[in-house]
Amino acid sequence: MAPIRIRTSSRDIAFDLSSETTMHTNPAFRPDAEARARADAADRAFGVLTVVGPDGILASHVPIIVGERVVSAHLVRSNPIARLLRDGPVSALFVVSGPDGYISPDWYEEDDLVPTWNYVAIHLRGTLTAQPPEALRPHLEALSATLEAHLLPKKPWTMDKNRPETLDKLMRTLVPVEMTIDTVESTYKLNQNRSDTARGSAADKVAMAPLGHEAQALAAMMRDPPR
Repeated sequence: MAPIRIRTSSRDIAFDLSSETTMHTNPAFRPDAEARARADAADRAFGVLTVVGPDGILASHVPIIVGERVVSAHLVRSNPIARLLRDGPVSALFVVSGPDGYISPDWYEEDDLVPTWNYVAIHLRGTLTAQPPEALRPHLEALSATLEAHLLPKKPWTMDKNRPETLDKLMRTLVPVEMTIDTVESTYKLNQNRSDTARGSAADKVAMAPLGHEAQALAAMMRDPPR
């Protein structure tokens, strides 16, 4: 898809979210594991959808279903991205973030090192389109089933528990969307450039650290990083 151009009072600005644009990362942190990245994005089930609109870059934080070739989601009808899709498909990028956390150089138990921040990030790029209204309920049912499965042995919630008029009112406010996946890129920055001993020592400390998100999950991934 060609770059999108936006005219301002002084110049034209070109934005390109096509598959030719790549994630910048150290090769040491970019495993050749597209299937792993896709599975981790599916498990996370939440991401930031970004597109370029007539006034610049737009972003929405949305729950998602990641399949083999598509990402499905839904937007509030008044969302600027939903309004943009009335004019047709657009290039899009879903950013899915995993655990992250600050790493103190003292934790490596080695000398002459510096602080860093470990994290997992996955970029899914492709073409985003609005879906017909009849696609909304199956999408919502699949999304809730995916998320409720994480809560087992709790009996899963289903849409049948709502009154029809409640669901009708809700679904009138939503638009189903789908992105065909062109590329999957990932960064797993987990101290793979350090020795197993240093990385293990840091993992033990980060599990108890107050800075970051999902410290226990980050520590587990540091102990066994994708290669």
